[in-house]
Amino acid sequence: MTLFNLVLVGIGGFAGAIARFTVSKSLNNSSTTMPIGTLAVNILGSFLLGLITGMQANEAIILLVGTGFLGAFTTFSTFKLEVIQIHFKQYKKALITYILLTYGVGIVMSFIGYVVGRLF
Repeated sequence: MTLFNLVLVGIGGFAGAIARFTVSKSLNNSSTTMPIGTLAVNILGSFLLGLITGMQANEAIILLVGTGFLGAFTTFSTFKLEVIQIHFKQYKKALITYILLTYGVGIVMSFIGYVVGRLF
């Protein structure tokens, strides 16, 4: 791991964290039982990671976009916290829907991104 690689991950992570914060804050609404912002960034991030993987991007792109940007943009820990919060509020339908959408659609979008990336 070189200093250049660390800088690439850091720059990508900085931009990804700001993008996640912006998207999550603009989409999450306290009047809904499901955190749409977190769902959106995780699904979009799944697609984009599949895309750059399918494109067989070079190491610099993988570090900047895959590890840095998408690592900070997507948020597994926030997803887990929100699942627990929805569970404690006893919104069973929202809980099941949120889990199924995050995992199911996320996997499908990763696959679609990979297939699309292979076309380039």
